[in-house]
Amino acid sequence: MSSSKHSSESRRLALSVLQPGFVGTEAPDWILRDIGDGLASVVLFSRNIVSTEQVARLTAQLRAENPELIVAIDEEAGDVTRIESATGSSRPGNFALGTVDDTELTEAVAADLGRQLRTAGVSLDYAPSADVNSNPDNPIIGVRSFGADPDLVSRHTAAWIRGLQSSGVAACAKHFPGHGDVAVDSHHDLPAYPAGLDEIAAQALPPFRAAVAAGVRAVMSGHLLVPAYDPDLPATLSRRILHGLLREELGFDGLVVSDAIEMGAVTARYGIDGATVKAVAAGVDAICVGGESAEESTVALLVKALSAAVSAGELPEERLAEAAGRVREFARWSAGLRAAGAAGEAAGDGIGHVAARRAVRLTGAARAALPLTVAPHVVELAPVTNMAIGKETPWGVAGPLRERLPGTTSVRVRGQELEEGTVALESCALEPAAGRPLVIVARDAARHAWMSRAVTGLTTARPDAIVVEMGLPGTTAAAAQIFTHGASAASGVAAAEILVGTD
Repeated sequence: MSSSKHSSESRRLALSVLQPGFVGTEAPDWILRDIGDGLASVVLFSRNIVSTEQVARLTAQLRAENPELIVAIDEEAGDVTRIESATGSSRPGNFALGTVDDTELTEAVAADLGRQLRTAGVSLDYAPSADVNSNPDNPIIGVRSFGADPDLVSRHTAAWIRGLQSSGVAACAKHFPGHGDVAVDSHHDLPAYPAGLDEIAAQALPPFRAAVAAGVRAVMSGHLLVPAYDPDLPATLSRRILHGLLREELGFDGLVVSDAIEMGAVTARYGIDGATVKAVAAGVDAICVGGESAEESTVALLVKALSAAVSAGELPEERLAEAAGRVREFARWSAGLRAAGAAGEAAGDGIGHVAARRAVRLTGAARAALPLTVAPHVVELAPVTNMAIGKETPWGVAGPLRERLPGTTSVRVRGQELEEGTVALESCALEPAAGRPLVIVARDAARHAWMSRAVTGLTTARPDAIVVEMGLPGTTAAAAQIFTHGASAASGVAAAEILVGTD
């Protein structure tokens, strides 16, 4: 084979194992050229999305270059949404579904999401999160998990996969081998899961076994160190974990996708190019990139790194060819799944609304204080969210409550403002609420000391205040509490309806 032909083939193989993002609501020329040269996948983010109809036009434009192109999205519903990032998700997330614990409901919500994604032309969804949230201080998973019990997470992971794939969209169980028991956000640094083999087998792996049994054909690796399997390399870069554990022990023969390769957990040590090479060498078949690094130059850098690693003998050409083969196989299968999927528009706020309402829990004191008949003042305590949750995604209770009780006023308070003294709860929360109801909205108060202090201070001053917790339930001094188990738009509406007594 001539060197130019070999170089072309090497580029085609390298392109085929990348799943890059891009900027814009139409496909840039470089993406279309790369698809023509062998790029087999793209991933969409909120910056690419205006409406389902616009995304359908975009995916049609992309697939004109390759009808079997894998179009992926990171759409969990609930707090992590891309397809509804501008409005907030019309469906609750995993923790709310796990709280209801009705697998038929979980399957129906996922099928509803699948219909919307399929209509938009998406063929792979980086969901569900199969992580067991066994560490309540986890800064990255939280309400993205179905819960803290491995059996519950397993049955809902399987139900979610069945529902999504019944609508023609491939699921992807993440973040293998389980991101639920960590205390560091892998967007920024490398978390460790120090449990022993027996504990990992009992706590973290059951949902992934259930996912494989339910027919999942894609698994996403997590950027976390699991010393029981590999004391040196994070799961995404570990052959012991990706091949020894996932393929040999769990029997998974589908597509292994990396978590975003530009995340600090792997790039801080190896750079984005080094991490990409190590991931493919370890057993990753498709590299997700472009949440942050969405330029043509990033794809060019990774193609060059993969090709150079093959030439230098750092990456066996057979491993790259094997990865490319798995991508092709998955592309054919997912195209067939999409063609056979249940047609029809998503039900919008139908089943998502029902599920969000069913997930709400109230204390007895909250029931006694409701319904509100006078427009309240709402104080929303806003944490800094992790990077998986879009900053642009609206959340809270004040908006939907204002629609139902005109005259409702609100303020959103951030921890930094309280710590710097630029905002005082007395003036922004208590004084405007004088003579009328006070509603306090928290989001993981138990995880944020400033938020917990604010809730305690406000409920001490106003024992009649109603606290709406939209994150993981914790203990507060408030007697009247409402728990939504997630901060999606659907959950905010559900809370507002309960506050005003709407059936």
